[in-house]
Amino acid sequence: MEIVVQKFGGSSVADTEKLYNVCKHIIKEKKKGKKVVVIVSAQGNSTDDLIKQELEITKTPNKREHDVLVSVGEQITIAKLAMCLQKQGYNAISFLAWQIPIITDSNFGDANILEIKTEKIIEQLNLDNIVIIAGFQGIDKEKNITTLGRGGSDTTAIAIAGVLKAVKCEIFTDVDGVYSDDPNKNKNAIKYDKISYDKMLVMANNGAKVLHNKCVELAKENKVKIVVKSTFKEESKGTIVE
Repeated sequence: MEIVVQKFGGSSVADTEKLYNVCKHIIKEKKKGKKVVVIVSAQGNSTDDLIKQELEITKTPNKREHDVLVSVGEQITIAKLAMCLQKQGYNAISFLAWQIPIITDSNFGDANILEIKTEKIIEQLNLDNIVIIAGFQGIDKEKNITTLGRGGSDTTAIAIAGVLKAVKCEIFTDVDGVYSDDPNKNKNAIKYDKISYDKMLVMANNGAKVLHNKCVELAKENKVKIVVKSTFKEESKGTIVE
């Protein structure tokens, strides 16, 4: 079984039109005969909106309740994306992290993944379903909802790709790969076709936003091949990180 994991961030799934655009990338891999697992973030700025609502109540929220609140956005995205794929004739099923489950420690707001159960994912892939999983969230051993902190959906995607021994983990963003500098600010920025984990780690630690350092470290540890590419270019080749 050849499994591909794909991750789409908030700007990629911001509205219904963009969700259908995301479907193109998923269907492309499905047509190649791959089993596809999709990890998504909350739509657009919805997590920021939830935090604003939280601040209307308190500036010092209980950390457990904060995670319960800010994990809500991903639930909306996974259901909508499943519906978009189903409407186009593809079998798709969505899961929250606790349903898998993705088990973490109890460090609310910046939890670490301890274990991912694969039985449910494999079962659904064998039924020829596209499996859509909420990124950024987990559940601790006391069954509390947790969130993974900055870059959390990337971390979810890399961790799942690792335990499933996926052939690659595609991280879709609004830029066509990894550049030597921000291409939106520097027209002379050089795009890399391929870079090492170590070089990507240096860039992440120096402020590059395309991948968070935690997920690069996890990819290196589990030998996960990352492909960073643009959601908005259907034939994007992107940058390979390995």
